[in-house]
Amino acid sequence: MMNEAERLQTWIERGSVNISQLFFQFYKELQISDTEAMLIMHLNAFLEDGNEFPTPANITQRMNLTEDRISENLQRLMQKGFMEIHQKLDDQGVLYEVINLMPLWRRLLDCVVVKNEKNEKEMTKLKEGNLFQLFEQEFGRFLSPMETEMISMWLDQDEHSPEVIRKALMEAVLSQKLSLRYIDRILFEWKKNNVKTTKDADNVSKQFRKNTIQKNTAQPEKKGTDQKPPSSNVPFYNWLDRHQ
Repeated sequence: MMNEAERLQTWIERGSVNISQLFFQFYKELQISDTEAMLIMHLNAFLEDGNEFPTPANITQRMNLTEDRISENLQRLMQKGFMEIHQKLDDQGVLYEVINLMPLWRRLLDCVVVKNEKNEKEMTKLKEGNLFQLFEQEFGRFLSPMETEMISMWLDQDEHSPEVIRKALMEAVLSQKLSLRYIDRILFEWKKNNVKTTKDADNVSKQFRKNTIQKNTAQPEKKGTDQKPPSSNVPFYNWLDRHQ
């Protein structure tokens, strides 16, 4: 299977990705001058039109540069590793030269990947920050340094996602057992059951509650008491019961 980089490169070659948008977004970051950027866009236009080796004479008809200046800029682009000149064989077996801009597209791809990774990290930090605020909101007070450290350990050491920790917090709130010890036990059980997503957490919780209902239903009634029959619905599971 192709990885993300290979897929994007294929899309670029097929024209599925708008090269000009990517290029104008990142060419300054690649330290390409405005003149070089315009030259690259003209080269790309020639290539798309089927002219695989536009000459300085061809390009000067479209740009306000002399052939010498165009040649200098083409040489500079090659030195920077943004373009290459390859040889191909035509149908008669004659060698001819073509300009290849794929090195530039790969550099653009690197910029896109780095930006996406940066955005993901920023989004994760934002979610983590919101998580601490949510705990303080539910606890109705500021978290102590020890509590903050415990939540950080859930994130960093236990590698729970902010979404899963939020789900455990809500489990504790609904069960009216709002304490970090209780939430820690929930996360401990979920980690043992390989919970990675909130959907996984829902499935594990439903199974635990189902087992609790079956256990309570199976207990015999005590004679001579006013004990009510077991409820057919146990809304929440006491995660601490398993270890007391």
